[in-house]
Amino acid sequence: MTDKREIEQKFWKSIRSDMTAMIGLEGDDARPMTAQFDGDRKTIYFFTAKDTELPPKLKRARKATLIYAAKGHNVFATVRGTLRIDNDKATIDRLWNRFVAAWFEKGKDDPKLTLLRFDPGDAEIWVDASSLMAGIKMFLGIDPKEDYKDKVASVQLR
Repeated sequence: MTDKREIEQKFWKSIRSDMTAMIGLEGDDARPMTAQFDGDRKTIYFFTAKDTELPPKLKRARKATLIYAAKGHNVFATVRGTLRIDNDKATIDRLWNRFVAAWFEKGKDDPKLTLLRFDPGDAEIWVDASSLMAGIKMFLGIDPKEDYKDKVASVQLR
């Protein structure tokens, strides 16, 4: 049996490893972005440019949804939260790395640089959902839903 805390831990471990998620404002399409993490904090950051789709819509914090699928398809999540611009210089300095630097010609002082902050709230997380195993169980006449019921959790990620 998998408990909610274990499912949440699998989510954080997975997204910190893969770092790619879809993020979108309420009512808008989500887009893939590379997640950045500040230590063990549950806040998720994204570097982007001011002239991309999201920053002009973030004059204030807005409801947003993060959609995550692990590379190995063993963790999936839908996370609702708040997205806002957070151009705190100290945070930018901590999160800055060579991969981010490749996108900004003038480095941390690039006038287009914008740091987005996603504060997660409610989430639904699915783990270890192997469709192959479910198919085998159905072939053998076993109900795969029984095993799966302990593989999903609604959690607060705050």
